[in-house]
Amino acid sequence: MKQAGVWMKHAWAHPTFLGRLGNSTVEDLMSLGTPMVYPAHRQLLQQGDESRHVLLLTRGVTKVVATSESGYEMLLAIRVAGDLVGEMAAFEDQPRSGTVIACSEVTARIIQVNALETFLARRPDAMRAMLAMLCARLRWANRRRIDFRAYDSHTRLARVLAELSQAYGHPVPDGGATRQILDVTLNQAELASLAGLALPTTEKALASLSREGLVERSYRKITICDVPKLLAFAKVIAENPY
Repeated sequence: MKQAGVWMKHAWAHPTFLGRLGNSTVEDLMSLGTPMVYPAHRQLLQQGDESRHVLLLTRGVTKVVATSESGYEMLLAIRVAGDLVGEMAAFEDQPRSGTVIACSEVTARIIQVNALETFLARRPDAMRAMLAMLCARLRWANRRRIDFRAYDSHTRLARVLAELSQAYGHPVPDGGATRQILDVTLNQAELASLAGLALPTTEKALASLSREGLVERSYRKITICDVPKLLAFAKVIAENPY
């Protein structure tokens, strides 16, 4: 959000890259690169591509997916306005490990890696924010690996939903303080990917959570009926992991 010529920090969720920056640093970053608008379902970055730019998302929601050699497609992450995507390939000088797809209309700035590196060198607070963002993403990935061994399917799915609610949940109007709807559109196959479960197992686990009164399902939308109870069931502390 821009007010009186200044990009306001409160427009970005705190866990995102932009949300970790002060207003003057955000303003400096927003002077870099080229603004672009992508329609829903457009690929922003493609797995295997060797381009060396990053995308700074300024509006909308994207999904990061990866496809194996056998053709199996897995949802790896969700990225929203304020997030940086494509940084791994840019910094490592390696082909892109996933495809980024717009879930809704997305606006972003295309920033070449050299320009980003120069920006980070002159803005130590941005470098710290970049490291914090990368650490948070690594921690999330490590949690998923532990979950595969430590929890049953119901708890694993509940943990993913609980963490999504902390990152992307919004209060339901007149729904009370504990009721939230996820502000991302996910089908059951994508939830299965995030939780590392087979689709039939995910369907059964989601039905079980619904019977427990923890979630409600509608077409590609999920409502968390009681966030504290879901967090307790999932054994997730009330902090945002993103």
